[in-house]
Amino acid sequence: MDIEVSAWGAIIGLFLAIFMILKKVPPAYSLIAGAIVGGLVGGASLVDTVQLMVGGAQNIMPAVLRILAAGVLAGVLIESGAASKLAQSIVYKFGHTRALLALAIATMLLTAVGVFVDVAVITVAPIALVIASEAKLSRFAILIAMVGGGKAGNIMSPNPNTIAVSEAFDVSLTSVMAAGMIPALFGLMVTYMIAKRVSAKGTAIQASEIEQSNMESLPSLFTAALAPIVAILLLVMRPLFHINIDPMIALPVGGLVGVIAMGKWQNTNAYIKSGLAKMAPVAILLIGTGTVAGIITNSKLDTVLIHVLEGFGLPAFALAPISGMFMSAATASTTAGSVVASSVFSGAILESGVAGLAGAAMIHAGATVLDHMPHGSFFHATAGSVGMQVQERLKLIPYESFVGITMAIVSTLIYGVFQWFL
Repeated sequence: MDIEVSAWGAIIGLFLAIFMILKKVPPAYSLIAGAIVGGLVGGASLVDTVQLMVGGAQNIMPAVLRILAAGVLAGVLIESGAASKLAQSIVYKFGHTRALLALAIATMLLTAVGVFVDVAVITVAPIALVIASEAKLSRFAILIAMVGGGKAGNIMSPNPNTIAVSEAFDVSLTSVMAAGMIPALFGLMVTYMIAKRVSAKGTAIQASEIEQSNMESLPSLFTAALAPIVAILLLVMRPLFHINIDPMIALPVGGLVGVIAMGKWQNTNAYIKSGLAKMAPVAILLIGTGTVAGIITNSKLDTVLIHVLEGFGLPAFALAPISGMFMSAATASTTAGSVVASSVFSGAILESGVAGLAGAAMIHAGATVLDHMPHGSFFHATAGSVGMQVQERLKLIPYESFVGITMAIVSTLIYGVFQWFL
């Protein structure tokens, strides 16, 4: 399109969206409103503004379709008890002596196989409360272990944010997942060190808070793990054998194989309905982010940010992690932050000579730094999972930010500074 919006218009529209999100207006509507105001303030007519918004939303539709397809796998894992079985098996295998590490690994693996990070924390939380009560660990320690582990798993998972950045940079989903593995391991190590350090900080777990889970109703470990294993095996067919199986096929097939293996095929429709219900808000959010991305993409905001980076003496590739960080802080969402940053800045990042995989990996890692801000649902969902009050939850923010910044720095060193594995 030849329509151009001023950088100031784009910035004003983005800040209006942030303000509305802070005021608890639904994020999708906040982003749409910000896009309208940004286009008009930026000098576009109402007709042109709508045209830019529709174009931005259209560009995000391939990712939305894949995200909706991923709901089949997510629904099967969560509703069948497979996710709970995987988490329990990992935690009880480690025992009390390495309880915090076990909680971090369990949440990381659940997120890594396609469960949303907040859902992964909620799934592991009942087990965490039992372990914390028995091992005399604080509420603060178990939550940072789960949140940090979830962040680590989030950058190597076939989840909405990974799908979105792979689409924006035109690289394979498995490549972006693999690019997150080393940063994720550093994030896991930092998480464990922090959790150990704060193991006695904060409020204690009361016996009345603990719910007894029914282990007998859960599937076996093998059948629970089969769905994500099949999905990932199908996804790696492309890099291993040059057989391109799209995530829109691989993720639902994995879920369907898993539900058949668990002998719960009669519940398939209920599981996929649940998965769709979990993915629908994300899909709607992404359409909203697409509208604001359409405005920002057709502005000079990327050029302005590049000039700012150059003014500070920073290299061009720094735009990737910084944009991911800034956009995730604005939306309080890894997914929305990744989508906006990759949609808006992918062109500028690629033109600066950064490889597509490197740009995708750095944006993705950067989006984990500030995605837990209080104006987002993740903050409140994770607090509620362990019965934590808001004041105590606020004190967790610097620690989880440190986990995110560790992964962003490691990713930037690998793919920006040294350009390994490219």
